[in-house]
Order: sequence, then structure tokens, then C-alpha cells
Amino acid sequence: MKNTILAIMSAAATIACAAEVPKVLPIGSDLPSFSLPGTDGKMHTEKDYAAAKVLCIIFTCNHCPDSVAAAARTEKIHKDYKDKGIAIVAVNANNPASLRPDELGYSPYGDSFEEMQPFADSYGWSFPYLYDGETQAFATACGAQSTPHIFVFDKERKLRYTGRMDDAGRSKEPVEKSYVRDAFDALLAGKQIAEPVTRSFGCSTKWLFKGNSVAKEQKAWETKPVTLDDLDEALAKTLRENKSGNVRVINFWSTTCGPCVAEFPMLVETYRRFQNRNVDFISISMDPAEDKAKVKKFLESRQAALSIRTKPSMKKEGRTSNNYIWTGANPDKLAEAIAPKWTGALPLTVIISPTGDILWTEDGEVDAVELRTEILKGLD
Repeated sequence: MKNTILAIMSAAATIACAAEVPKVLPIGSDLPSFSLPGTDGKMHTEKDYAAAKVLCIIFTCNHCPDSVAAAARTEKIHKDYKDKGIAIVAVNANNPASLRPDELGYSPYGDSFEEMQPFADSYGWSFPYLYDGETQAFATACGAQSTPHIFVFDKERKLRYTGRMDDAGRSKEPVEKSYVRDAFDALLAGKQIAEPVTRSFGCSTKWLFKGNSVAKEQKAWETKPVTLDDLDEALAKTLRENKSGNVRVINFWSTTCGPCVAEFPMLVETYRRFQNRNVDFISISMDPAEDKAKVKKFLESRQAALSIRTKPSMKKEGRTSNNYIWTGANPDKLAEAIAPKWTGALPLTVIISPTGDILWTEDGEVDAVELRTEILKGLD
């Protein structure tokens, strides 16, 4: 995944891309041609769908809460209309390098090509999912404004509807108004679409030119101070009691533990993803107290800083840092205070609810998607 993102960042630096959002394709326009890779390992073009009576292009993604909310509804629509001659094709046009970490707090997945298949699998998608995030040529030609954004083309591949899927938004209640279904039904019946244009509401398309602001945000994060406080038994009990109002992720680690060191950047990235939500991250080093300087140097090298958005909740507990080193004489007291079932093996990651209940624990190196999925469950 890292290599792919680096390649995309390189492409972003070389592709000429005006810093402006393209206009939405007007009704009556021809379907722009495309040749895009799919999660099935094949290249897809508009010719692959020539037999369909109607072709529906849905610009969507893996991270946006609006896209996530619409994912199951999209599969249901596909199943309802696939035997009526309607083809649905989803397209992820987002460039991963144009996404700020704090935009990723609503899904366990980012918008890289590699993450598209597991995202699609998690919702049982049985229609094609294509990637346009590298050049964004097709999204530009269509004028995809947000995710999701729908474009419905008739048999002659003229644009007949563009806009949102329905009025459900992020609600889990039954859909009362579906513009896509209305458009499909009208075209199948040879009738005019009552509302051919609606606004697409959702996260904006992450165009290549937005990568500049993301790079600035990254540099700003790297300049944030990293702190490290001592942790005793009393403070450990406060951490477990958790009066912050946040879902709390606690990681027990050591600089001499290989898996601890390997997973730590992912833990910091996860915290940055959820910094706009009610989530905090606390690291507890089990290194000897006399190695405090070494521990802090490690934390600084991994940019284990504190988001300004977390500070208000920290004040509720009278804390000044999100990083700690155990200074108590007996580590059993730490385990008993926070994670009584902990054997002492490192690393250990624990998710604690705002009421102090342990929601999830993981011994050993953590899978990023699993961790983020469990955090999302805690926020529900």
C-alpha cells in the first residue's frame, strides 16, 4: 500500500492539473470514454457495457461517511435492476495523497486501490469497482463533485440523470425517495425523468491539486511537540475510569519490542484519523524508567503528538500528555488497574468505552483495519 501511495504522489507531482473543480456534465451529453482498472484485476472500458439498456456510473469511495452509508443500498439497487438490463459501475476517483488523515475517521479503509476490494467485500458488492484516482481523467470529464455522485446514461449513452442517489443521507431508516430508482424506472418505461438533475451531497472529490494542502498539514503535524509523562498506579486507574467522554485506545509497548516498534506508526496514524471524533490514543511505555529520554526520542521520531482537538477532554482528567512511561515499582499494579487479564506480553492494545468498560483487546501486533473497525463499533 505504501508503494502505491508513493507512486500516486509522484504522479500527482508530474500530471498537469488545474487547481479548480470541473463542471458537472450537462444532461444530454455523451458518455465520456474510459479505460480503468477494476478490483477484479481487469481493465474496463465503456465498451464492456454496450449491451446494457442503461449504464449507471457511481463515483464513490471507501472513506466518506456518505459513501459508506450508501454502500449497502447500492448493492440492493444493483440486485433489483441487474436482470432488467441496467448495469451499475462504481468508480473511486479519489487520490489518496489528497486526503487529510482527519478525513478518514468514518471507515476502516482509505481510498487506495488496494483497499477497494476489501471495502467492496465488506458490503457484498457484486458489481464492478474501478479506480480513477491516479489521473482522474474520467472523473474530470464527468465533473464528479462528491461521493457518491450518480450519472445515468441511456441506451444511446446520453446522460439522462445526474445527482444524488436518494434522500436517505446517512440515515439507517428505510429510503423514502430514491432518485436513481425513479430514473431507472422512467428510462425502462420510455418516459422522461421527472427530476433529471439534483445536487450530489457528500465528501468532495479528492482532486490531485488538493495534495498540496495535505502536504502542508503533514509538515504542521511534524512540528507539534511530543510529550512524555510519568505514570503511577493512581493515574493508571484514572485512565481506566475514563472520564474524557472519548473512546480510548491504550497501547502498552516498549522500544525493545519488535512488533511494538513496527505497529506504532499505524497507531499514530489511526489516532490522527479519528482526531475529529470522540477518540483518544494513549501510549504506555514499559521501558525502564531510567530510559525515559530514549523513549521520548522514539516518540518524537514517530510524531506521537497530541491533536489540539483532544486537549479539552484531557482537561477533564487533569492530564497533560497522551504518552506515558510506567514508573511504578510493581507492573502488576498497572495491569490490575487497566487490563486485569493482561499476561504482561507486549504489545497489548486495549479499547475502553467512555464508561470505563473494556470493549476490545488484542495481544501482539494489531491489524490496522481490525483496530479501526473496533473503534467505529465503540463510537456507534
